[in-house]
Amino acid sequence: MAKKKTKQPAAQHTGLDDKVEILSAGEVVETAITDTLEQNYMPYAMSVIVSRALPEIDGFKPSHRKLLYTMYDMGLLKGAKTKSANIVGQTMRLNPHGDAAIYETMVRLSRGNESLLVPFVDSKGNFGKAYSRDMAYAASRYTEAKLDSVCEELFRDIDSDTVDFVDNYDSTTKEPTLLPVTFPNILTNNTLGIAVGMASSICSFNLEEVCNTTIALIKDENHNIKDTLLAPDFAGGGTILYDASDIDGVYENGRGSIRVQSKWEYIKDGNLIEVSQIPPTTTVEAIMDKVADLVKQGKIKEINDMRDETDKHGLKLTFDLKRGQDPEKLMAKLFKSTPLEDSFSANFNVLIGGVPKVMGVKEIITEWLAFRTECVKRRTYHTLKGKKDRLHLVKGLEYILLDIDRAIAIVRETEDEKEVVPNLMIGFGIDEIQAEYVAEIRLRQLNRNYILKRIEEKEQLIAEIAELESILKSESKIKRIIIKELEAVIKKYAQPRKSDIRYGAPQVEAEEVEEIPAYPVHVFVTAHGYIKKITPQSLRMSGEHKLKDDDTIVQQFETTNDAHLLFFTDGASVYKARAAHFEDSKASVLGEYVPARLGMDDSENIVHTVVTKDYSGFLLFVFENGKVAKIPLASYETKTNRKKLINAFSDKAKLVKIMHFTGNTDVVLISTVNRALVVNTSQIPEKTTKNSIGVQVQTLKKNQTVKSVVTLEAAQLENHSKFRTKNVPAAGSFLKENDIAQQLTLE
Repeated sequence: MAKKKTKQPAAQHTGLDDKVEILSAGEVVETAITDTLEQNYMPYAMSVIVSRALPEIDGFKPSHRKLLYTMYDMGLLKGAKTKSANIVGQTMRLNPHGDAAIYETMVRLSRGNESLLVPFVDSKGNFGKAYSRDMAYAASRYTEAKLDSVCEELFRDIDSDTVDFVDNYDSTTKEPTLLPVTFPNILTNNTLGIAVGMASSICSFNLEEVCNTTIALIKDENHNIKDTLLAPDFAGGGTILYDASDIDGVYENGRGSIRVQSKWEYIKDGNLIEVSQIPPTTTVEAIMDKVADLVKQGKIKEINDMRDETDKHGLKLTFDLKRGQDPEKLMAKLFKSTPLEDSFSANFNVLIGGVPKVMGVKEIITEWLAFRTECVKRRTYHTLKGKKDRLHLVKGLEYILLDIDRAIAIVRETEDEKEVVPNLMIGFGIDEIQAEYVAEIRLRQLNRNYILKRIEEKEQLIAEIAELESILKSESKIKRIIIKELEAVIKKYAQPRKSDIRYGAPQVEAEEVEEIPAYPVHVFVTAHGYIKKITPQSLRMSGEHKLKDDDTIVQQFETTNDAHLLFFTDGASVYKARAAHFEDSKASVLGEYVPARLGMDDSENIVHTVVTKDYSGFLLFVFENGKVAKIPLASYETKTNRKKLINAFSDKAKLVKIMHFTGNTDVVLISTVNRALVVNTSQIPEKTTKNSIGVQVQTLKKNQTVKSVVTLEAAQLENHSKFRTKNVPAAGSFLKENDIAQQLTLE
């Protein structure tokens, strides 16, 4: 066993259990380190876990709950705002931490800070901004605050014995252990907490969606929550890149990663980009620092200037672009390499009965329903007890009604005031509580009408008591009460989503790092999807290529073994591989069948293959409707070794041909009516969205389509200038026999 020597005073018990006598100081006592950890560290760790860092089922940490209850106790739910310093000082009766920590808690809960989707503190003054690292909040003596109106839902039943109260740290007052929230607040606000050996990170969801999901689960416990709870919703907005597997992980297990992208807009008049919303995990300053770094390194060359123009109207980060730059291409680069796109790591760790537990969304709502059901039962029992007590008093008045004069006589004839209650008890056969109530009635109230009105309460009280007792016995009635409360919350406090949802976001896979030898090879691709990778030496020694009877070689490349191969299919997908993934072959064999090797769908066929080492250049996708999409090849480069990309190009129109160029080139489009159009690829604007439908290049009449496209060099037109146009779209000119080289034929 490991031993640790510590200096501590020797002690001897004097016979009294609560007193220890120090005999000498400085004596070395051997102590097992495990005992030290158990006696000193474990209590600290448990205190942090249970009493500080992790939220409970009401959605609050102890520091939040103490602050909000203090404000409620100060009358700040209905009253006017008061200085924040006053609130901080009052909160110290419940929270013995320093004033700075308490004020920082209040800042985060405030509307002005914009940290929470559902803020609880109505603030006045500078409370800073969650999206800014340098925009500090003002001191507590300058700002004012009160509880926001939504806090009515936190304290609605707190005086009806719905939750337990305990002594504060010095037993001078009481504080609630939980707040009886009428909606699942645990899911409507993001909560971050770092304990000892564990942490919690809960993302926020839209209030209306959470309440609707809870109502649906009450009605049907097998409800699919994805139908009503679309995705997280952050206070700062942004665009959520929806990934079904990540969302399923968060909803089912309470763990997962939510990718969030900034919202931006291109202002054409000023040639600038304005970013108005950023992910919740970053700040404006962090983004600017990273962009400035990339500009210094020469990785970003499209930006002239960058400014933080945030004002009272909200966040605004501006990028001035150089002339001729594509904003979509720039933003794609920035999303890839800066916090303009970031991930929120979810870890739904919640304290349930003092025990930390990681739960999915459905399990959290189920736990909240159990908690809220108990609150409703306790409130109902509290109300029932009050009604029964009132009924008991009213029944005492019934006896007085029978003979008011006799009651007056008993009071008048009693010599000692202390004997009035006992004499009334004897005279009318009522108990002490009823007699005390009768004795307290003022003389002016001893008239028949007053007593009759009080007795009229009896039937109403009996009916109310019966209803309350039926609620306590009926789970369905309690559920209806909870549903009614949730519907009221939706009606009063529902707000539209702040975060947009973009479906079809690409899945991130783990990157594989491998060393590949880069020796020269020749790559041959056949019409039927076979591939051969042959070294120059082997090719020189080989004879004719062996192919299937009806197969031909459609593409061949001189490259190296580490090159990237991109196989575009007629299913609008692209499959990626390295040349090294295929075995070195010979001309005398058929080669490897690519669809089987890469796991393509049975219905997919390869329409074009691109070989690249650095993803330079661009692709032209020419469609039958005369549109052409010019996509940078870099758009298909991924940080991870993904085998397949869907939506590789647009499938809105039939594809005629894919062409890969590293520089601008003249191409010839030929329509079904033999109109030819010569266009330089520089005339076609570049798009970063892979499945862009492109721009109209050749105009076509009804029932006309583009039938072929070739490079101008391959076309060998005799007089190509008459087929060239300065502007697109254009129809082109008709081909004649003397214009056409042997490579082109008229149908």
